[in-house]
Amino acid sequence: MIKVVDKLLLFLYSIVIGIVSVFMISLGFGWITDTMMVDLLGDFYRQESISLTVGVTGIILFLVSARFFIVSLQRNSASTQSIDQRTEFGDIRISIETIENLALKVAVKQRGVKDIKARVRATDAGLEIVLRAIIDGEHAIPVLTEEIQRAVKESIEEITGIPVTNVAVFVANVIQANTFKSRVE
Repeated sequence: MIKVVDKLLLFLYSIVIGIVSVFMISLGFGWITDTMMVDLLGDFYRQESISLTVGVTGIILFLVSARFFIVSLQRNSASTQSIDQRTEFGDIRISIETIENLALKVAVKQRGVKDIKARVRATDAGLEIVLRAIIDGEHAIPVLTEEIQRAVKESIEEITGIPVTNVAVFVANVIQANTFKSRVE
């Protein structure tokens, strides 16, 4: 939700900056004459509602600028998701990408798996792993998926020390094995 608000603020902010830059270009190249500017400023100071509107707009732009400055200094935690563990020797951080690669490495070793993709989600209870597999169709799907689930769960828990609460296997497709018929001439 915050990212959507930030994108909306950035959109509005860029429009305001664009208008201000057009105004500055017009001043710089003399498209707005000094008499036009004097009249504009005279109207500005004569009407209190315009002065108040410009003041409030200035405060809002300052707050939006401060928000963007703070966001620019924060580390982007979304791109470096990891699982943190504390041991007696210090802290350990294992990236989600590392766990996905470990799951792929184990799953692709199973007979009958031709292609596989993994997605890992960390929860309070442990890891949830979703595998999307393409298999060869020569092995029983329930037996194959159960072997994949068992192997991935055991391997990830052994290697990382993090409990795996769920391994879901989605069989996306079955491919035909290459069969060659011999021709007798």
